[in-house]
Amino acid sequence: MCMHTHVRTHLYPRVHARTQSPRGASWIRPGEARTPALWYREASPFSSVSGQLSPGRAAALCSVPAHSCPAPRTKGGPQPRLPAPGQRSPPPGHMCASRWTEQIAAATDWAEAGPERGLHSRSALRRGGEAGAIKGEGVGGAGRPGAGLPWGGATRVRLSPWPGLVGRSAQIGGRGVGVPGAGSLGALGAAGRVGAAWSGAARGARVSRGRAGSGAGTRARPGRPRGPHPRMLRQALRGGLRACGRGLGVCVGRHPVLFLTVPAVLTITCGLSALRRFQPEGDLERLVAPSHSLAKIERSLAGSLFPLDQSKSQLYSDLHTPGRYGRVILLSPPGDNVLLQAEGILQTHRAVLEMKDGRSSFIGHQLGGVVEVPNTKDQRVKSARAIQITYYLQTYGSATQDLVGEKWENEFCKLMRKLQEKHQDLQLYPLASFSLWRDFHKTSVLARSKVLVSLVLILATATLSSSMKDCLRSKPFLGLLGVLTVCISLITAAGIFFITDGKYNSTLLGIPFFAMGHGTKGVFELLSGWRRTKENLPFKDRVADAYSDVMVTYTMTSSLYFITFGMGASPFTNIEAVKVFCQNMCVSILLNYFYIFSFFGSCLVFAGQLEQNRYHSIFCCKIPSAEYLDRKPVWFQAVMSDGHQQASHHEADPYQHHFIQHFLREHYNEWITNIYVKPFVVILYLIYASFSFMGCLQISDGANIINLLASDSPSVSYAMVQQKYFSNYSPVIGFYVYEPLEYWNSSVQEDLRRLCSGFTTVSWVDQYYQFLKTSNISASNKSDFISILQSSFLKKPEFQHFRNDIIFSKAGDENSIIASRLYLVARTSRDKQKEVIEVLEKLRPLSLSKSIRFIVFNPSFVFMDHYSLSVTVPVLIAGFGVLLVLILTFFLVIHPLGNFWLILSITSIELGVLGLMTLWNVDMDCISILCLIYTLNFAIDHCAPLLYTFVLATEHTRTQCIKSSLQEHGTAILQNITSFLIGLVPLFFVPSNLTFTLFKCLLLTGGCTLLHCFVILPVFLTFFPPSKKHHKKKKRAKRKEREEIECIEIQENPDHVTTV
Repeated sequence: MCMHTHVRTHLYPRVHARTQSPRGASWIRPGEARTPALWYREASPFSSVSGQLSPGRAAALCSVPAHSCPAPRTKGGPQPRLPAPGQRSPPPGHMCASRWTEQIAAATDWAEAGPERGLHSRSALRRGGEAGAIKGEGVGGAGRPGAGLPWGGATRVRLSPWPGLVGRSAQIGGRGVGVPGAGSLGALGAAGRVGAAWSGAARGARVSRGRAGSGAGTRARPGRPRGPHPRMLRQALRGGLRACGRGLGVCVGRHPVLFLTVPAVLTITCGLSALRRFQPEGDLERLVAPSHSLAKIERSLAGSLFPLDQSKSQLYSDLHTPGRYGRVILLSPPGDNVLLQAEGILQTHRAVLEMKDGRSSFIGHQLGGVVEVPNTKDQRVKSARAIQITYYLQTYGSATQDLVGEKWENEFCKLMRKLQEKHQDLQLYPLASFSLWRDFHKTSVLARSKVLVSLVLILATATLSSSMKDCLRSKPFLGLLGVLTVCISLITAAGIFFITDGKYNSTLLGIPFFAMGHGTKGVFELLSGWRRTKENLPFKDRVADAYSDVMVTYTMTSSLYFITFGMGASPFTNIEAVKVFCQNMCVSILLNYFYIFSFFGSCLVFAGQLEQNRYHSIFCCKIPSAEYLDRKPVWFQAVMSDGHQQASHHEADPYQHHFIQHFLREHYNEWITNIYVKPFVVILYLIYASFSFMGCLQISDGANIINLLASDSPSVSYAMVQQKYFSNYSPVIGFYVYEPLEYWNSSVQEDLRRLCSGFTTVSWVDQYYQFLKTSNISASNKSDFISILQSSFLKKPEFQHFRNDIIFSKAGDENSIIASRLYLVARTSRDKQKEVIEVLEKLRPLSLSKSIRFIVFNPSFVFMDHYSLSVTVPVLIAGFGVLLVLILTFFLVIHPLGNFWLILSITSIELGVLGLMTLWNVDMDCISILCLIYTLNFAIDHCAPLLYTFVLATEHTRTQCIKSSLQEHGTAILQNITSFLIGLVPLFFVPSNLTFTLFKCLLLTGGCTLLHCFVILPVFLTFFPPSKKHHKKKKRAKRKEREEIECIEIQENPDHVTTV
């Protein structure tokens, strides 16, 4: 509409009116006391007259509307009269001066913003030509004097030049006018000729004026054209992504039913398939042991040399991977000797042997808690606290026999429970081959109800945090539907997993919590983006704006989730449980992203339609008018009031009354940026960093399988007793010599002794040398050595069991030893597992450096072999991938400093979680590694929006920028982390080591991220770059330019009114 003030503060920078005085052009600025008058110029189509407008007259004119403003006093001419009431308006097709100047200023602003929008200067010139068409042509024709001006006439406007593009001359109304910087607007239209040139001149360069009526001007020397600036590329990329997000929002707004129906049908289909194809994983070793390890190769070699059915010695259990077996530890009460309770032990043993099933049992025993007789050379046993008895079954790999062996193990466990009731003086701890698998899957059964409680808590938290006192703008159902959206996406992912022949295992229990932490972040960001939209827009446009605002950041974080867990699912990962988990997580992230922008987006469209039609957010009924509510009780007013009927209807942001946003804006932002709080935050971070660094130095691998079992299971009880009473010695290690060796050679004998030094050995070589020495027999050559070994030594009853440890080969009449086996036992302390790994790492290099070729093997080596490296590789690869992506996108993202601060933040959070979980007695097993991968993404998910908003903020100071960032994204971050942490609480009450590890790691992840987002970053960002001084200078320059007055002088016909 027309502006009714004739002298106004200019709203667009670098556009200044220029008046004409008899002595030449002069600038008019407010506050110049020596400026006595405003000079104006008035002309008819055939003549022109200049005059002076007094300050009083100008003030009088400024108080009269534009269409009724009196004409100025002219020299020698009649005094203009005021228009009478009812006088005709200006001719149709002509616009008032203020409207015309607004169009010129808008075009100027558009042209000057061209480089910032990634446009070339030629594009700015083209757009400026459109502005010139508005000025030069208007509604009148081209080429007529004053055709483009309101009611005829001419004007002169001075424009500050844009670097590199300077227009030289323009002809308006048949008169040549020098227009410095007209390149910012481009040509001024078809009514006059335009001189424009590429120039590298500085801002404000002087330009010659063309002769009147000629339109000629001096052409500047062309400068070197500039290439695209990296900032333009970043802005163009971001603008393209925002446009894609807006397009998707428009599509969802137009077809909400389609985007609501397709995900629902997909979920129903995949959910039914998941129920039909559900199958648990039965091979625990395949899941948690390293897939590619040297121990598995050694096991294959040892099994081929000494098959299972040939080993019938008492050390059978320690050198072969057992098939079906039953094992029991009998523990005497404190202070008693288990050796004195032989009757109870024998009764237990006879009861086991009486279990008739057609299988052969082999017995081995060990003593635990041994006290030796002092001052004896042969280490006689004085007393013992515990005894371990193992019963092995030969199943020969047959499926039928394996089924019979499984039934035997079930009966064995039942028998141990019955015997425990009979023998109160002995404590029995049974273990069977299926016990580990059963107790591993027991975690899922125990956690089933707790996961449902977690879901209810997250639903309640999301619903409450999305509510407001305003019944119109409150969105409790959207918070509820957002959590349900994540749930149905998980059901779909589970269906796809089981359709592709996947098998369930208890490590997958963490996927709902991982996906919920990322999915609800997108939900709360969309709700926050909805609150930032203009309320007077149609609801479909508001949805599109919310998508445009949120989709860029959420797409980036979802992509990083997919990259990190995709690397975890790559062949570089050596643990199958981690690989399966990462594969499922990638599918869940993709479906989560699709469901949030489709299913939840449709819900947002319907909720926006209800809000636009003024329906209650809970009861879905029309909100009554204020007059109707005044006649109702107070409780009815509280329930049905929209909260703004008493306030102004033109309130800028009605959503600012959300309780979290109000708390952050009015209380927390001022407190955390207080200068007296900052030193304590710095001290807090130093303490945090110190404990994190101390914990990182104490990392221990979690090769112990009991970390994944239910804490109250028989397997864990058995493992604890075994660790306490049977940790003085390592497991029996098989020492396999797999090539022919000259055992009769004294140098070979010396090498064997050197290799076995430090171990307690059970060796046929030592026993044979002792036999030869006792019998006074010499065997210094091959034939004597082998003949005496076969004919005398191995035939004695006490040495017959060594037949299974020697492999003979006969070539003609000559026999030779092609392979043999020894037994090694190491003395250990309480940390038995760590010392066994050290022994393994010391023996293996010796097999390559010595003349004797050998391997060492024990079934437990399959789980221990390079386990620490296997579990750390996924998180190292994921971390490297994140850093690589952030570094490569330094010049493609919004601001390079945003990536730099993001790298520092995720490094601090990751190291903090790693160090603190180590201090909390969490080992590096597959669950903790998966949590560390998730920590990388969780930190990016919450820190990235905060940091990018900060680096792009244009406030005067860093403190104001961080306040703005917290006000914009703090609500969504606090909502999501609070829901995430509350949902973890039920996991604490699941009696399982797996869920307890999950609870500790995820609690530290949420806590450290919350600490950085709301405490550490808001303070440290006020100390370090990016600086905001250039924004402050720009603000001052804009404020100074806005104080300049724009004056438009118009020549008009005598019949019309002159407006200044």
